[in-house]
Amino acid sequence: MAAVGPIDLTDSGIGYIALIVFCIAYVVVMLEEKLHLRKSKPVLVAAGVIWALIGWFYIQQGVEHVVEEAYKHTLLEFSELMLFLLVAMTYINALEERRVFDALRSWMVRKGFNYRTLFWLTGFLAFFISPIADNLTTALLMCAVVMKVAEGDRRFINLSCINIVVAANAGGAFSPFGDITTLMVWQAGLVEFQEFFVLFFPSLVNFVVPAVVMSFFVEDRSPEPSNEVVELKRGAHRILGLFLLTIATAVSCHLFLHLPPVLGMMAGLGYLQFFGYFLRMTLAGSLAKKRKMAEEAGDSERLKRLGSVVPFDVFNRVARAEWDTLLFFYGVIVCVGGLGFMGYLAMMSDLMYTQWDASSANIALGIISAVVDNIPVMFAVLTMEPAMSQGHWLLITLTAGVGGSLLSIGSAAGVALMGQARGYYTFFGHLKWAPVIMLGYAASIWVHFWLNAGQFEVFKNL
Repeated sequence: MAAVGPIDLTDSGIGYIALIVFCIAYVVVMLEEKLHLRKSKPVLVAAGVIWALIGWFYIQQGVEHVVEEAYKHTLLEFSELMLFLLVAMTYINALEERRVFDALRSWMVRKGFNYRTLFWLTGFLAFFISPIADNLTTALLMCAVVMKVAEGDRRFINLSCINIVVAANAGGAFSPFGDITTLMVWQAGLVEFQEFFVLFFPSLVNFVVPAVVMSFFVEDRSPEPSNEVVELKRGAHRILGLFLLTIATAVSCHLFLHLPPVLGMMAGLGYLQFFGYFLRMTLAGSLAKKRKMAEEAGDSERLKRLGSVVPFDVFNRVARAEWDTLLFFYGVIVCVGGLGFMGYLAMMSDLMYTQWDASSANIALGIISAVVDNIPVMFAVLTMEPAMSQGHWLLITLTAGVGGSLLSIGSAAGVALMGQARGYYTFFGHLKWAPVIMLGYAASIWVHFWLNAGQFEVFKNL
């Protein structure tokens, strides 16, 4: 008789092959820096192979549409996430093109802060910017500041990069926009937008505890000052305002209309497109006024810069989105979805959330996310659908978000900085400080249990 639902394949040859394929793909992802192979490639192939194996098995059983519906369900979950991220990345790229981040970096360099002040300043900025601009973009921005100021000081750059990674990941844990994992939990409806902010103090502790220890090893001296001044391009402040309006629209769609937040984000992309049209239509008049002012002031450098101005193009900003990252998310989510359809996530859920208690499981998964990226970890938990209190859903959000800081390969921010500060910030340089970061990890969990004890009495399931 033909099967009418998912078949448990965890103890079958096809199931074992799928697990091996996924593990091989993930090993290749972890070796990205050594192989110089983009991380999306192995998981895209693995996703195709896993679902092809599932499809072939079900065809042999005479079942034609069960696998198709399961894949479409997984694809829909990814599509919401991808479109949301695409809009956020487009705005960040637009702000970068308008030189907002260059201006911030220039201001910090001109101030002539000493190393210890710069260590704390870049850390706190990473912590407070990442909830809006995401941890990856924030880490890259702060690393650029450190590289500019430190001028080859290997010890300071390594310590600062570790601090930035920890701070950016911690800051991203208390905001739906700060990390992919928090976004996934928010879109699943498990934690409301405002409820994430109870993780602020646990996240702050996660950053501050290791930062205090590492700061004692930062030399108390000042780098060479710089007089570089960066002029913002026209519309920079208004694009920043539109980004905040887009976030407000996404939150409102979810809170008041009970619609997916991605609807508001896509509307926000429309805001940016209209403003881009306005910038193009008014460019000629704006340039004419600036040329006249520059000619009257005899500023030849400004006239030269005005001659190289190109119109703002929204679709160029879309094209510059992190497509490798988006495709990596697709591959990981589809792989984990396939393994879940085979029954492996149910097996894992039974082990971790039935035989263990939820607190131990969530803390362990946070540590696992330092080796296996937090995205598949969180997607696996959401797919398992364990019955947990609100406090435990917040706990897994916290641990999956900050657990990746334990290793340099545990988060997108860490991997990106190993490339940007190649030779200065390394895997083993980060590993040396893992015990101190683990101290912050443990402290943040304790603070969450202490401050948010009432949340563990409220149960909420998918």
